[in-house]
Amino acid sequence: MAGNVLGGELQTCSTDPMTGFTRNGCCETDAEDAGVHTVCAMVTEEFLRFSAERGNDLSTPRPEYGFAGLQPGDRWCVCASRWAEALEAGVAPPVVLEATHVRTLDWVDLDDLRRHAATSG
Repeated sequence: MAGNVLGGELQTCSTDPMTGFTRNGCCETDAEDAGVHTVCAMVTEEFLRFSAERGNDLSTPRPEYGFAGLQPGDRWCVCASRWAEALEAGVAPPVVLEATHVRTLDWVDLDDLRRHAATSG
């Protein structure tokens, strides 16, 4: 089983909407995942706008891919490098640490992730 950034077992990020590079609900990664979709983020309006401005529109439904589009508050496995860019731009969304893959630490410092940890509830 994959590990999370806290040293525990990787938890499910979201099954509604179904997320993950392999669409299994977890922010797992493998050699085919060039984007390294390892950060379990609770997307915000600011982050969705930021991502769209950089060419990855996560809000618009794409029924041909079975994608309903994200709404603020949805959990989604985002690319570690995109989250790092958003952090630098001041629009990093909250992160679910238990569901964020340990490989994220290749791009982002754990202290930054902890500062952006989503609150339970």
